[in-house]
Amino acid sequence: MASTPKPPPMPKSIRFLFGGLAGMGATIFVQPLDLIKNRMQLSGEGGKAREHKTSLHAIRSIIKSEGLFGMYAGLSAGLLRQASYTTVRMGVYTTLFEKISSDGKPPNFFAKAGIGMAAGAVGAFFGTPAEVSLIRMTSDGRLPPAERRGYKNVFDALFRITKEEGVLTLWRGCVPTIGRAMVVNAAQLASYSQAKQILMSSGYFQDNIMCHFAASMISGLITTAASMPVDIAKTRIQNMKTIDGKPEYRGAIDVLTKVIRSEGFFSLWKGFTPYYARLGPHTVLTFIFLEQMNQMYRFYVLGDTSKTGGGL
Repeated sequence: MASTPKPPPMPKSIRFLFGGLAGMGATIFVQPLDLIKNRMQLSGEGGKAREHKTSLHAIRSIIKSEGLFGMYAGLSAGLLRQASYTTVRMGVYTTLFEKISSDGKPPNFFAKAGIGMAAGAVGAFFGTPAEVSLIRMTSDGRLPPAERRGYKNVFDALFRITKEEGVLTLWRGCVPTIGRAMVVNAAQLASYSQAKQILMSSGYFQDNIMCHFAASMISGLITTAASMPVDIAKTRIQNMKTIDGKPEYRGAIDVLTKVIRSEGFFSLWKGFTPYYARLGPHTVLTFIFLEQMNQMYRFYVLGDTSKTGGGL
């Protein structure tokens, strides 16, 4: 009996497109959590008293002073960030994942972590300008009216940053952003792939939405714990101002040292709840959207009836 011909691989352009669309779809749901996380990470900056002691306090404060739509401040920057960063990182990861998978067997955990780090680094470089805009737009509402930057949208932010501070400012904090992305992607993509593989081999899960959900939640928790200190350094560097020609921070190590000295060691995980509340659902939604788009493309376009998840 003739064996069923192997369906052609998904084009790289489709992998990149689906990665970006999945991230953008997830961002629409979790943008308020990203805003709360950024506000809490900046709370206590410069030796000031902490503005927000809990996530609920931050939510009440934002709605009271900026209105309900204030929770979606910086949405345009969040979407552009996903269109650049997530498009590249997901496309690179799934492409490399398929390349090093031999005879249908997935690569081991360390190989997954390695390609996750590579994908994160490349994606972060392309996503940093949108990231800088996002940090500034989500933090603007916490400043006195006279100090606010008042960007209308992400394109206004990119134009004004370039005009007022120089084009290189768009890549301010690029090194810690790449460092964070390498940590996040090594943890997130590798732990998702590994968790999914373990869940399916247990016999209790099949390659479906329930499996994707469970693997995503495990991945989100691991990623949150691993990446928060680097994320705080990135957030503060990208939001800092230059006073009398002198920047507030010299680099990521300077940020971490000052935070530990003035706010305590566990302040490196400040905003853990909104960070996980944001990263958990974002991870879940991103992977579910991505897996479903991959499955539909394989089934309807490539004629693949195996119903596999799509290379993760």
